[in-house]
Amino acid sequence: MEHLTVDGLDPVSRVGLGTWQFGSREWGYGAAYAGGAARDIVARALELGVTLFDTAEVYGFGRSERILGEALGERRGSVVVASKLFPLAPFAPVVRRRAAGSARRLQLDRIPLYQVHQANPVVPDTVTMPALRRLLDADRIGAVGVSNYSLHRWQRADAALGRPVVSNQVQFSLAQPGPLTDLVPFAEREDRIVMAYSPLAQGLLGGRYGPDHRPGGVRAANPLFGTENLRRVAPLLDLLRDVAATVDARPAQVALAWLLAQPRVVVIPGASSVEQLESNVAAADLELGADAVDALTAAALAFQPAPLGRTLVDGLRERVAG
Repeated sequence: MEHLTVDGLDPVSRVGLGTWQFGSREWGYGAAYAGGAARDIVARALELGVTLFDTAEVYGFGRSERILGEALGERRGSVVVASKLFPLAPFAPVVRRRAAGSARRLQLDRIPLYQVHQANPVVPDTVTMPALRRLLDADRIGAVGVSNYSLHRWQRADAALGRPVVSNQVQFSLAQPGPLTDLVPFAEREDRIVMAYSPLAQGLLGGRYGPDHRPGGVRAANPLFGTENLRRVAPLLDLLRDVAATVDARPAQVALAWLLAQPRVVVIPGASSVEQLESNVAAADLELGADAVDALTAAALAFQPAPLGRTLVDGLRERVAG
């Protein structure tokens, strides 16, 4: 598998493992999953050359970090573990304590990549980033990243840190291709990384769903799975299935391969089983032709989700009709 290099980090695998679900009961992952499937998934990821494991202090209120630290075992110090600071009152003493808490749960002396989970709308990065710089200087973290930052806010964070903010983790997929226009060119120009979370749009890009076959559970609340949006996304999904048939792959693998065809992008899909992990990792070796990449890009940019107000109204109508 191809790896990317960036200042302050060991080589980062283009396919990583997102572990938000390790501590999440709403997606059906309970204690038995944590002690069994999660360990098996992490062990297999290590065998397949995955070096990037993403978590956060708010995932399961720290449970994800604990599960990941245990599952990595003695390998935890030789991979790129990325955790996140939820920026509630992100002042220096608070940041220091929260980083120490994450490191303790992960069983690490040093967190390789420590990210700000989202931009604080009130506290500027001129407050948060100097606190992270102190952690860098003390070698408590290896590099600083951000998450859910606009390009402008990313650049401001860069200036406030006084060193490169090496990564920006954002929602990025064929169904939500916005980062193509600004974040990806910046990352390519500056040798940074764009980390794509929800790269399969919560399973939408697996190609199983349509207006007459909508998911239940948590996904049912996602506007992307509303009837109107499933109609609008149909041309993209049809193309995804066609490309998948051409290259003898699954639509989800093609969706990941499209992201990996973009410069300086890594993907961090979750996995509910070893088989799903293996399928995700195999996407790193899937070569899409330039014509297929261009066609998928055009279809992604052409997809315009319905306004949120409309999807909410449609959802209410569907519930009443049902």
